[in-house]
Amino acid sequence: MRIALLIQYLGTNFHGWQKQPNQVSVQGYIEEAIASVVNYRVKIYGAGRTDAGVHAAAQVAHFEYSGPIPAHKWSKIINSRLPEGILIRASAQVKDEWHARFSALWRRYRYTIYTEKRPNVFINQTCWHYYHSVLNEALIQQALNTLLGEHSFAAFKRSGSDRIDSQVEIQVAECYRQGGFLYLEIQANSFLYGMVRLLVGMLVEVGIGKRSPENFTEIWRNQRRWEVKYSAPAKGLCLLSVGYPEFPFAQSLWFDAQPTFHLAH
Repeated sequence: MRIALLIQYLGTNFHGWQKQPNQVSVQGYIEEAIASVVNYRVKIYGAGRTDAGVHAAAQVAHFEYSGPIPAHKWSKIINSRLPEGILIRASAQVKDEWHARFSALWRRYRYTIYTEKRPNVFINQTCWHYYHSVLNEALIQQALNTLLGEHSFAAFKRSGSDRIDSQVEIQVAECYRQGGFLYLEIQANSFLYGMVRLLVGMLVEVGIGKRSPENFTEIWRNQRRWEVKYSAPAKGLCLLSVGYPEFPFAQSLWFDAQPTFHLAH
């Protein structure tokens, strides 16, 4: 049977999702945990490849299994064999043709920026502490609005990508503030390698008035990659959710599963 997993992880101590030689990865740890039960190598397929240091509130993956263990029990079994920082929230059987990556309609990322001057150790792992200049969320939203629809986003593709085209359909692009925190959420059918962090780096320049929304738009529409120079830190980025036409998990388990912060002044 094909088993889907709903996965959370803090990316701080991992070299990204994807299994790589001589590197600790989320995929690698989960595959090792499953293999320790079934006594053979198992390949899991994820919905997206998060970079080193990037987190996930509801990553989705699947693997094949032929044996007596019911699908819903795999989450507890795998969790007992995983290191701190990775958690399987749920597991369920899916149809044989269902695929964590290719059946997905969209992925949604959230980037969190902490804007107060005073540091806070409890939020340091999951936020970019940016307090040097005031960020204007209205200007950032104005720039984000130009991204909606299907376009080539070659200006926001890091070198090293094995993807030939740069076409992406952005479905949602939002910027909002809650107290001392600024949140940027972007939902698309797919993402280019390093795309969101490059976007955020440039949107911060818009937010502090270094670039106008018009200049931002001109750069990405004309694919001037050489003008996109700064990638926001990985620790502020989280794969928030993945959408499917058929999904075996309750919305309460995967929708908006990354807590937001509310600090008293």
